[in-house]
Amino acid sequence: MIDDTHISLAHGNGGRFMRALIEEVFARHLASAALDVQADAVTLPQMDGELMFTTDGFSVKPLEFPGGDIGSLAVHGTTNDLAVAGATPRYLSLNAFIEEGFEIAMLERIVASLASAAREIGVEVAAGDTKVLPRGEGGGIYLATTGIGTRSSEIKLGLKQIKAGDRILVSGPVGDHGISVMLAREQFGLHGELLSDAASVLPLTRALMKLDGLHFMRDPTRGGLATVAHELCHATGLQVRLNQPAIPVRDPVQSVCEMLGYDPLFLACEGRVVAIVDADQADQALAIWRSLPEGELASIIGEINEGSPHVILTTELGGERILEELEDDPLPRIC
Repeated sequence: MIDDTHISLAHGNGGRFMRALIEEVFARHLASAALDVQADAVTLPQMDGELMFTTDGFSVKPLEFPGGDIGSLAVHGTTNDLAVAGATPRYLSLNAFIEEGFEIAMLERIVASLASAAREIGVEVAAGDTKVLPRGEGGGIYLATTGIGTRSSEIKLGLKQIKAGDRILVSGPVGDHGISVMLAREQFGLHGELLSDAASVLPLTRALMKLDGLHFMRDPTRGGLATVAHELCHATGLQVRLNQPAIPVRDPVQSVCEMLGYDPLFLACEGRVVAIVDADQADQALAIWRSLPEGELASIIGEINEGSPHVILTTELGGERILEELEDDPLPRIC
């Protein structure tokens, strides 16, 4: 039994305290047919289709924020990377790096949230590891995840599929996650009720898979929408033109950005999708997304053009400017 209220170094020494922590916190919440806490490796069943593999790490501060926490964020962040590649997430591994002195009650909440997010998506945590760091050497808790999914061999998505004339869509307002995490820190004397957009994007990605004109999808996490646009330029050698009036930004996000000098186009999203679609199917893709609760504020925000490989932003006043690539991180540790 875990009688302690906080993590000690003994919870990471491989003995009975560590066994109790794994069994009574992690295994209790994450129990599944695939998970064997006694094994060093697990056998996964045969899976149809191409195997897709991704990995990610999470160090958000604060650990709990309006709309989510580091546990649900770890599930959504990893499975979303599979989803935008056209895959169905199947399994996760979970590594937890916990700082000595961390409150066990908070650990329970985080693991329970992680388990709930995994169940909602239909993905199982099949393997994991726990490490305890000495006090002062961690940020409370860090999580690292690996995801495995499957994709039909008929799906052809990727940067090489993009061509001039394609349209750019975003599934909803940008910048919600970045600003909600900042407000949760109560920095600059600001506070608010804005929720993070952290969520699974599977409903959004699955809905577009029926379109043969779908060429590419990406979730705009660190660096936001603008960074995805620069990735498109670098990878294709084409020009990306964004229409600022068409880009959805919530009023609270815009207000905070104007007060503090942030640009919402560079702020992280954790439940949005950027899609590149044939021009003749862009309106159909938009209608599909807007028919879903997750995409009711989706918008066609730009296009891919021949020309110099820059990101060109058409402003509210009708002017144009080159959107430079991100150099500094305005909001550290938001995912």
